[in-house]
Amino acid sequence: MTQEHAHATPEAPQVTVRGEGRLDVDPELARIGVTVTARGTDRTAALADLTRRNAQVLDLLKAQGDAVSTLETGSFSIAPELGRRGRGERVQAYRGRVRVTAELTDFTVLGELVTRLADLELTSVDGPWWALRPDSPAYAEARRLAVTEAVARARAYAEALGTSLASLLELSDAGLARPGIPMPRDFAGAPVAFAAEGVGETPPLDLEPQRQTVTAEVVARFTMRPPAL
Repeated sequence: MTQEHAHATPEAPQVTVRGEGRLDVDPELARIGVTVTARGTDRTAALADLTRRNAQVLDLLKAQGDAVSTLETGSFSIAPELGRRGRGERVQAYRGRVRVTAELTDFTVLGELVTRLADLELTSVDGPWWALRPDSPAYAEARRLAVTEAVARARAYAEALGTSLASLLELSDAGLARPGIPMPRDFAGAPVAFAAEGVGETPPLDLEPQRQTVTAEVVARFTMRPPAL
């Protein structure tokens, strides 16, 4: 007899059940990644182009106001590219890159925003990654549904024995599944990517938010009134 069931007796039988709560809800956040690049034979000119393009991206994101809740520069790099011919280390060009991440709470501006970002020179956009807020009410609701199912399941077992539940001995959280794919640090291989060069006035993309599934599991242990077997 395990310690968990050490106090189970014919006068106080126990039942242990698992309950699950599952919800499909609309996302609350959309994360996008923007990569700005520049390349040129002159280091100073390449850096100037990178700075200008990065400023255009930041200005466009900041212009969205409260729709963009988080804006971060992830990384910056500029490095020489060496020529493949010749014995010396001859610099052929300089390549620079800046990565920016943004988190949006207003999806009505998302389609136009990613289209305008992708329309910028040597700029690519990855995403969106749909998610819920860390404190989303959906998590609490999933837990409540899990507890409700655990009680109902335990009561069904008790009723099958012709008796009823007496008291709750233990309730433990077996896990909470948080939806959404975290945005990778490196945008390569992202699920969706947008890029355009000099395409002019491009119609906004129609991006439909992806529903999020939240699941919670609990394990509950009850005592039952002695059944008449």
